[in-house]
Amino acid sequence: MTPPLADRTQICPEALDEAKRSQALAAYDVDSLRGEAALKQITDFAAHLCGVPVGIVSILDTDHQTFLARTGVPEGPEPPREHSFCGHAMWGDGLMVVPDATADPRFATNPLVTGDMNLRFYAGAPLISDDGFPMGSLCVLDTVPHPEGLTALQREGLTVLAANVLARLRDSRDVAVRRASVRRARTAAADSETRFRVLADTMPQMVWSTLPDGFHDYYNARWYAFTGVPEGSTDGEAWNGMFHPDDQARAWAAWRRSLETGEPYDIEYRLRHHAGGYRWVLGRALPIRDARGAITRWFGTCTDIHEQKSTLEQREIVSQELSHRIKNIFSVVAGLVHLTGRTHPELAGLLGELRQRITALGRAHDFVRPHSEQSRPTLRQDSLHGLLGELFSPYQLPGSERIRITGDDVTVDDRAATPLALIFHELATNASKYGALSVPDGHIALTIATEASDVVLHWCERGGPPLSGSPAQAGFGSQLIEMSAARQLGGSVVRDWPAAGLEVTARVPQVAFSR
Repeated sequence: MTPPLADRTQICPEALDEAKRSQALAAYDVDSLRGEAALKQITDFAAHLCGVPVGIVSILDTDHQTFLARTGVPEGPEPPREHSFCGHAMWGDGLMVVPDATADPRFATNPLVTGDMNLRFYAGAPLISDDGFPMGSLCVLDTVPHPEGLTALQREGLTVLAANVLARLRDSRDVAVRRASVRRARTAAADSETRFRVLADTMPQMVWSTLPDGFHDYYNARWYAFTGVPEGSTDGEAWNGMFHPDDQARAWAAWRRSLETGEPYDIEYRLRHHAGGYRWVLGRALPIRDARGAITRWFGTCTDIHEQKSTLEQREIVSQELSHRIKNIFSVVAGLVHLTGRTHPELAGLLGELRQRITALGRAHDFVRPHSEQSRPTLRQDSLHGLLGELFSPYQLPGSERIRITGDDVTVDDRAATPLALIFHELATNASKYGALSVPDGHIALTIATEASDVVLHWCERGGPPLSGSPAQAGFGSQLIEMSAARQLGGSVVRDWPAAGLEVTARVPQVAFSR
């Protein structure tokens, strides 16, 4: 707020902190108003209104004055501040009118009065900043005295015109503030960009970014060091040409899907290397969103994983070779058991059951650890549903699912596959001999449920021969089930023999299914 005029008259140039006044004045973009047509119109009208030849908008800084607009005064240097009438007018509590400067003790010896200018009449309206600092005045001059001074209309008009000058000054200040804000924002953005580039160039990964539509417009130094291509040569869709030909379609399809859905980009592909050939990299990207959720940019990285990929491939080759040998061992042992049964007919039944158990173990092992791509199962290798489906396949009939598996799927590894294969091989074999699978209309439901930290597997036979209670004694198969569930999996088994068919509930800790 501008201080009341009565208060302002108590301030004199000697008492005012000139540095603060100069600082306040600097907030106005005064230079941008010099010679402005709108101000020139004001000085023209002020001179015409007051019936004098000269009108001036004068701004006074610490040691000089500046004419922002002038009428009736030729272009040239402004008078020194110490000679300025406006330097007095801007301290007044309203218009300062000097009818005859030669009769005023303040100005009688002023060079502007005694010199070539021959100034006689002066009237000036002070220009006061919003925070109360005098800045200058809008004044009118004449080389002849005006004993009558100004009429009421002229005084009011000059005051209104001065208010218009202040409005133009405020506009210049606001523009200056906006320009300064823009400069600061640009400087901050440039600093941020510099920091980002320094950070990105020191990262071990290749860093890139795209526009929302996927147009690649930035790569860090690591990208160019890895690929060896000229800077800017992979902008836009040229990026796709850096992939191995066999990976291009797959990588491009995954990228387009991420652009369409906003889902993170995550893929492994082979990228052209500056030394020749291609190296495996892991490509990842995440979208940057604004407050409304709209994607404004994508930032991504490429990480060289060639050594890790090669190591994993070598391990897979070794794993498949070991799996192949283990499967051969199962086959050799099953063959030995078969030969033993032929030379000892009295043991044929027992040895046949043993050979079936060995075969079941071999099938379970080959499911979780396939020895070749050809033997790899179509279902997930860590799927309990898939493992059990593989074990039960010999007992199913075309077009009829005699053993139905429902409920939760559980991740299973090779350590748990062996005891699980033994448990359910025994149950299926017994069902085919004595239970539900021994008759055409019998069927079995196996339900899997996750309860807290346990997995509960419920085996329920229906449609088989009616039962008359539990058997008198447990056979070897029952003992094998108990041993597999309790000792190897750390669980428990409960059997029930209702007349409708056998029910078995196995409760196994979930941690026993996979490492």
